Amino acid sequence: MAESSGSPHRSLYKPGSPPWKEAFRQGCLERMRNSRERLLNKYRQAGGNMPRRAQNTFLVQEVIQEEWNALQSMEGCPETLTQLEELMDMAVLEEVQQELIDQEQSIISEYEKSLQFDEKCVSIILAEWEANSLICPVCTKSNLRITSGVVMCQCGLYIPSHSPELTEQKLRACLDASVNEHSAHCSHTPEFSVTEGTEEKSSLLMSCLACDTWAVII
Repeated sequence: MAESSGSPHRSLYKPGSPPWKEAFRQGCLERMRNSRERLLNKYRQAGGNMPRRAQNTFLVQEVIQEEWNALQSMEGCPETLTQLEELMDMAVLEEVQQELIDQEQSIISEYEKSLQFDEKCVSIILAEWEANSLICPVCTKSNLRITSGVVMCQCGLYIPSHSPELTEQKLRACLDASVNEHSAHCSHTPEFSVTEGTEEKSSLLMSCLACDTWAVII
């Protein structure tokens, strides 16, 4: 009974093939997985634009070169294969390149989906703030109440008066301006918290771990 051919990628690594080929392939894939942040930095530096052609990748050639250099330093590497160019004509390299291209595009696609989710969250928050009642930015559930400049919420938020003239409309404007300013350079959803100062009055803060920024709202 004939054995199933299985995956076309695995067909190049049948028993009896030089073990360094499979080591090279697995090393490249692992190196790409571990280079996710480096890849996304290159993607962001390119303005979030994918290469127009498949061969114009962000990190594939670097990963292949780095893994090839690492493989050469291992015991058992064929002495005759001293240059990467000697591997260029081998079908194994073409297979590895395509797998890396697919992996690179998968990482970027996952990142883009996360950005879209964060943008949707920001839109929901802004829509809630634009409703008649001002939603608490800390718990995002209950309505804020402002009395004589004191900001309160059922979730426990309590900010003593920084200004007797503070109203819901003024606080909403401050929140909108801060969120929009943050969204201009970072697509992640910021978080809100209240400082618990002993000598100074508590303040409402907006912070973002993704871009490492923070701002005092009131």
